[in-house]
Amino acid sequence: MNKNTIVVAVVLAIIIIAGGIYALTNIKNDTVMSTDKVAREAEDEAMTKEQAMAEQKAMEEKEAMMKAGSYETYTQEKLALASATHDVVLFFRANWCPTCRAADADIKANLGNIPSSLSILDVNYDNSADLKKKYGVTYQHTFVQVDKDGNLIKKWSGSSTLAALVAEVK
Repeated sequence: MNKNTIVVAVVLAIIIIAGGIYALTNIKNDTVMSTDKVAREAEDEAMTKEQAMAEQKAMEEKEAMMKAGSYETYTQEKLALASATHDVVLFFRANWCPTCRAADADIKANLGNIPSSLSILDVNYDNSADLKKKYGVTYQHTFVQVDKDGNLIKKWSGSSTLAALVAEVK
């Protein structure tokens, strides 16, 4: 064999070996990528199941709250909850008022005991001048029962517990 043939054979051998290494590396990378893709898909599926479970739980909690009545922040639209079979009471309270805080704490501690036919709407006493004027509210810790049009049915103060509040509702 001549020298040129040996060089060509060595170069071809190096090219073949390098090509083989390159091919094996790509196969390994494809396997890793495929494994990563499968893992991501499984993770996505688990996240989807977890989200579905969380949504289901949130829906059940919302339904439970609807069944147990509600205590929520006042908005004008929520007055529409009032009907012949559902009462709405506005609770004018201030964060700085100790009796308001006590009543608020008792209501929150007994959310499950709010009758299904009652919605209590938390009204910020300090930021609700128009509502206070409309209902003649002159001090915090005042409750106002209203109809669906927002007309006053009854007004009182002094209910320091949920039970006392419920007893006042007509």
